Amino acid sequence: MDNPDQGHPMARRHAHDASGRIGAGHVDEIWPSLPYEAWKDTYATLHMWTQIVGKIRLALSPMVNHWWHVTLSVTPRGLTTPPIPFGTTTFEIVFDFIDHNLAVHTSDGTTRVMGLQPRSVADFYGELMAMLRSLGIDVTINTTPQEVPSPIPCDTDTMHASYDDVYANRFWRILVQTDSIFNEFRGHYVGKCSPVHFFWGSFDLAVTRFSGRRAPERPGADAITREAYSHECSSAGFWPGSGNLLAPAYYAYTVPAPSGLSSARIRPDAAYYDAHLGEFILLYDDVRNAADPRATLLDFLQTTYAAGAELSGWNRPSLERS
Repeated sequence: MDNPDQGHPMARRHAHDASGRIGAGHVDEIWPSLPYEAWKDTYATLHMWTQIVGKIRLALSPMVNHWWHVTLSVTPRGLTTPPIPFGTTTFEIVFDFIDHNLAVHTSDGTTRVMGLQPRSVADFYGELMAMLRSLGIDVTINTTPQEVPSPIPCDTDTMHASYDDVYANRFWRILVQTDSIFNEFRGHYVGKCSPVHFFWGSFDLAVTRFSGRRAPERPGADAITREAYSHECSSAGFWPGSGNLLAPAYYAYTVPAPSGLSSARIRPDAAYYDAHLGEFILLYDDVRNAADPRATLLDFLQTTYAAGAELSGWNRPSLERS
């Protein structure tokens, strides 16, 4: 947690080295703290903004298995949609958490930009849709947010209107480090594997490995869950916390969960199985405060995957890079 006097984020927000990199060389800047209470209002607002952008991609992009066509990707400056088709052109929508703006770039070379600042979700929605119309892009989305309690339609949401640029930048910097390590982990797998991508519904960065076998349908599954878990998988991710866990954390799970998974031995020692969530959890602070955060996170990813794959009888020699 931040000391309220020493090292306050506002005191460091413009700290640059000679190359212009924010906080370069400072471990606490590479793996910044992200206390839930300090940024929960910004988190809630940013979650709704990403839902709007993600729903635009969903409305215009062709279906890809497991909903991979709706996600966002981490960039050296923020988050982006991959190219979205519209007629004979394509466009992308980009969050920039360094200069704090959102840009729409089209394949004909046109760009529109709006600022990221304290503003309501309804205001953000209205300006973004107006920008798209000015570019000749006409799109209609379902304005009701997904995967959140008591959703407020985005076009009428004036409750969520916070944006702390320091904490938005911190969250993105955690995603940058996590994205790199997740991609390293992904590279060791030769079976079917998702990209490392950001799901705006659950507001998490995730990577998922598949055994190649179909999974039994989950009882009571809706259309979204049925598609997401149509095949056996081992998934890991990062999210800022929600529900009963109000702290940023890494998670890992196997679907379907094999017998004995909850008591499997995993590393590091700080990781644990959360029976309520049905997932292994490693708190983000246990990674950022480790002597070697990269090795600590890779250890968690590998041991949780191996536990689920072994207990589920996956053909690991054919799926993993030797």
